[in-house]
Amino acid sequence: MEIAARTTFLLFVNLILAHRAAVNGAVTFNVGVILDLQSLVGKMAHTSILMAMEDFYVAHRNYTTKVFLHIRDSNADNLQAASEAVDLLENYNVSAIIGPQKSSEASFVSDLGNKSQVPVISFTATSPTLSSHSVPYFLRATLSDVAQVNCIAALLKGYGWREVITIYEDTDYGRGIIPYLVDALQEFGASIPYRSAIPVSASSDQLEQELYKLMTMQTRVYIVHMSSSIASTLFTKAKELGMMSEMYAWIVTDGIANIINSLNPSILDAMNGALGLDDFTARWNNKFKQDYPNNPPSQLGTFGLWGYDTIWALAQAAEKVSMVELLHKEQDRNNSTCFGTMGKSTIGPKLLNEILHNKFRGLSGDFDLENRQLQPSIFQIINVVGRGSQEMGFWTAKHGIIRQLDQNGSKTTNANSMPDLNPVIWPGGLYVVPKGWQIPTNGKKLRVGVRTSGYPEFMKVERDPTTNATTATGYAIDVFEEVLKRLPYAVPYEYVAFDNEDSRSYNDFVYQVHLGVYDAAIGDITIRYNRTSYADFTLPYTESGVAMIVPVKDDTDKNAWVFLKPLTTDLWFGSIAFFIYTGIVIWLLERRINNAELTSSFFRQLGIAIYFSFFADRERVDSILSRLVVIVWVFVLLVITSSYTANLSSILTVQQLQPTETDVHELIKKGEYVGYHNGSYVGDLLEELGFDRRKIRGYETSDDFADALSKGSKNGGIAAVIHEVPYIKIFLSTHCKGHTMIGPIYKSEGFGFAFPKGSPMVNDFSRTILSITEGDAIIQIEKKWIGDQHACQNDGAIASPSSLNFKSFSGLFLVTGVASTSALLIALVMFLYKNKHKIRNSISRVQTQGGYGSVHSNIQNQEREIDYNQAQSMQVTVPNDPEEGTCQQEIAMSIEFASPGSEVQPSPDFACCETPRNSLLCNDKSA
Repeated sequence: MEIAARTTFLLFVNLILAHRAAVNGAVTFNVGVILDLQSLVGKMAHTSILMAMEDFYVAHRNYTTKVFLHIRDSNADNLQAASEAVDLLENYNVSAIIGPQKSSEASFVSDLGNKSQVPVISFTATSPTLSSHSVPYFLRATLSDVAQVNCIAALLKGYGWREVITIYEDTDYGRGIIPYLVDALQEFGASIPYRSAIPVSASSDQLEQELYKLMTMQTRVYIVHMSSSIASTLFTKAKELGMMSEMYAWIVTDGIANIINSLNPSILDAMNGALGLDDFTARWNNKFKQDYPNNPPSQLGTFGLWGYDTIWALAQAAEKVSMVELLHKEQDRNNSTCFGTMGKSTIGPKLLNEILHNKFRGLSGDFDLENRQLQPSIFQIINVVGRGSQEMGFWTAKHGIIRQLDQNGSKTTNANSMPDLNPVIWPGGLYVVPKGWQIPTNGKKLRVGVRTSGYPEFMKVERDPTTNATTATGYAIDVFEEVLKRLPYAVPYEYVAFDNEDSRSYNDFVYQVHLGVYDAAIGDITIRYNRTSYADFTLPYTESGVAMIVPVKDDTDKNAWVFLKPLTTDLWFGSIAFFIYTGIVIWLLERRINNAELTSSFFRQLGIAIYFSFFADRERVDSILSRLVVIVWVFVLLVITSSYTANLSSILTVQQLQPTETDVHELIKKGEYVGYHNGSYVGDLLEELGFDRRKIRGYETSDDFADALSKGSKNGGIAAVIHEVPYIKIFLSTHCKGHTMIGPIYKSEGFGFAFPKGSPMVNDFSRTILSITEGDAIIQIEKKWIGDQHACQNDGAIASPSSLNFKSFSGLFLVTGVASTSALLIALVMFLYKNKHKIRNSISRVQTQGGYGSVHSNIQNQEREIDYNQAQSMQVTVPNDPEEGTCQQEIAMSIEFASPGSEVQPSPDFACCETPRNSLLCNDKSA
């Protein structure tokens, strides 16, 4: 009665305003409003709309168009909302409809608006199923639920929750968000194992039964997407059942978070610790006006702000539209709700266009419906604490989760770290982040599958004949139980033996997890690609890789040519080549300056050049360029000889044992037999590598491997064992003498524990395994079951001293080659420069003789006439003859030329006189 009286009063006020507008010459613009006036959101929106009407026309007194509101109550009924919409269109000629409030109501009303070309503007219908593409006259003055799914996904990813249960009301509003939420979660590997759809008519007992069902599941993270009326009952029951404790995490969508501060205090107490997403706009704290005196004070929420801005947008658009004819009908029929008589608005398209292009800064922020709905900008993350909410941080599409808004956007969230939020108080009043899952409360234990390994050191399974209980021991069991000790929560478990061990297939063992026989499978299970298709694995807890076990042989007997082994063939030939080249360069450089060492026969000169190169004697070379070449060559010889000596010493003294085989491909070429462990995937791997299936032999125990290796491939045994590294370490712990490991030759991921696909335990186990393998715990476990891995000197691949190759010294040879070549080029340039005049004259004579004929003869005659009139003297220095004991002599020779054109004849008569000690001077008598 109270609400009806209020509505009647408001209609009366609107009629008075319309009458005044008519008197003043203003045009009345009829607008329908459809709200659920029984709900909290409807009451807030109702008050906000009336306040907006009053504020707008106070600020715009000169407007000639006055909006007149026709408010209707849908009573939360879809048919009632549709009936009111038809009545407003047919009997009140409304040019626009605000609302309806719910998405299910808006679905039918938007079709009516589209048919009559009357814009329908809803600021509360958020379901993504309402698309403006199919109904272009529907405008959403709010955010679609799709806008918040990325924010929810960022929260789940930040806290490491991989599974979440959605609790939503079974309406268009509740169901619309689910497909988009699933897509957002799948992007980082999260999933929704169960969806709880709550009927709108669900009783308190039905909600209680559904919550009991959720308690039997291991997932403890819930996303609540429903109206405030159903959510109030849900959280009240959840608190009664103990589901608002430290083991649970609750996230509510903006439909509840936007009005969180207006909920009943008892409801807020029940929601303590929940996280909510609130659209961040200018938050105005206001109480209801005196419209609802019996209701507790409430804060103006975002829906109220959007309703306020919607009225302003519509009133501004109405002023710009020509009011010649508001509604044209094909048939003029009053008081009718027949669809057949529904006409089309003559101003609808223009009004729609004005609303779409009307942009302004409202109370809710930037109001822009250009894309027929508000665009997502910022979400505020709040924490329900006590009887109110606290701001934790924000989410933006550009920067993700941030604690404070930064205009420069410099502070962003690290995708691999916890969300950058203020400390959150979780259910139970704790600051510890819930792990997101829990062993169900129905008493079920974790069924852990175990099987006896071919190496009991890794796992040995026994069954007690009295109690029929399964016990397991070994390396893998110690790691598994150590992980359980370090988890921050207790996990009850029991071992279940693999019933089909005779199959010897670990693929079948792991597949039992996929079938639901086991909740986990542990042991020496290799993490392989094909197994990840039906199970999730933890991080490996052992070393990875596949290697070879081969016998070692005593290599103390050295052959007569062992001195050649330190250098490879290419290095030997390369050294000899540069040796010869350097000798030739030195010989040429010294020959140029007439080195006394190079005046004998060719073979003696060759021997001296080789001596220069090999012994690098700088005292016996005279040229500066030669000495530079020798200095560089000395350095190269020093490095090569030092490396040769060191490598030869290693070959002769250090390395005594050598593996019989070092390359798996050589085994294939030779057709050798190899062994592997029965039931291991290594058998298939060997075929993939190229081994003949007939050359592959399977064995069971380490003793079998050792016996086969001792026989050899030609005597019914094998040349090598191809095995995984963890098993090889166990083999070498008992059969160290005479065997060694070569490799790894193939990459594998090591051993891990298998869980069902999507299991939340995988992340917790993996993190704990890392803490174990990075500390001393794993070392102690290895010593217990395998022994000291450093006790066997052959453990690990034996790397025999490799010969030094040419590539190792290519830099040195490049230096000496450049030095020698540069010296040779410099000497050549110096020679050409010193003899440039002679070279030029020789070139001129050659050109003259070859190209001018008779002219050439004239030039020769002229030269002979000149030579006839001239005499030249030459001094020839003759070297000492050490064998004869004579001294160097200096002879002056005078050459006289005959008459022009005659041959040149030397003077036959000479007079020699004895000179002091070292020379004889011979003069021409004619002189």
